[in-house]
Parts: sequence; C-alpha cells; structure tokens
Amino acid sequence: MFKTTIGRLRLMGIIEGISFLALLFIAMPMKYWGDMPEGVTIVGAVHGLLFALYYLAIIHVWVEKSWPLRKVALAAIAAILPFGPFVLDHKVLKHEA
Repeated sequence: MFKTTIGRLRLMGIIEGISFLALLFIAMPMKYWGDMPEGVTIVGAVHGLLFALYYLAIIHVWVEKSWPLRKVALAAIAAILPFGPFVLDHKVLKHEA
C-alpha cells in the first residue's frame, strides 16, 4: 500500500481521518464536558501534522498522476469533513490503486 502514490494517499487519508474523528469525538468532549483541555492540545497538534501530510500526499498524486482539478478538490474537501477521507477512499481511491 505504501509503494505507490495512490497507496500513500490512501494510507494518509485513513490515518488523518482517524485523527480527525479522535479530535471530534474524544478530545473535544473531554475538553468541554470533562474540563480536560490537554486532549485537544495533543490530539489537535497530531491531527494538524497529519492534515498537512495528507495535503502533501494529495499534491504528490496530483503532480505524478496528472489528476484533474476535480479529483484534487474532492480529496481536499474530504479532509475537512468527518468521515470524508473514508468515503473518498471507498468511492475513488480504491478503484485507482
């Protein structure tokens, strides 16, 4: 999975998607309902790094595979939607791998 640009994008999407869900559904409730803001600080920083790496993977695929702008935009939008990277992986990326 890690040998091709699409494989790396799929892996980064899955990891970034998990970190986003952890931020939304674990760290944020801990902060606002449990008065424990440390979780958002840690998970937020990790998610930010993974988000940037995911975007770099999108750019890498765009350049190497000459993706149309529509696919690049879909991949970029998927990163900001909960469960977006998983839907993108299932609907688009799995068929290109």
